[in-house]
Amino acid sequence: MGLMLCPADDEVTSPDISWSHYGFNLFRKWLAQTEGFTLPEMVGFGGNRPWSSVTTTLAPLLDHPDHEGDLVPAQCAAMLPRLEAIIGERRPHTADDPILQRRIDDTHQLIDVMKYCVDKDVTLDFC
Repeated sequence: MGLMLCPADDEVTSPDISWSHYGFNLFRKWLAQTEGFTLPEMVGFGGNRPWSSVTTTLAPLLDHPDHEGDLVPAQCAAMLPRLEAIIGERRPHTADDPILQRRIDDTHQLIDVMKYCVDKDVTLDFC
């Protein structure tokens, strides 16, 4: 059982990205760490720290149920510059770290899906 993020356009050829639930959790933990906080300390992830105490454009993705719901195109558009910046910051360090390379590859795929959603003006579904 896993999780897929895909455009809500019913096109079989549109891009998507999928993880196991565990893999998605690891991806979000990595993004949170990149943004300067730890996900397990946050409300909804076992901690007491409110999301209002965190300043990141990635909050809609990080603080989202991983089994249902969606992100609107405007949310995707707002997150794209930060995701692209993260890739740029991390790229030189990926050669010797296969886990980091996996996170970068996942981020690239997520960017592709979000760009599609923005371009087609469709929501990004969590299913």
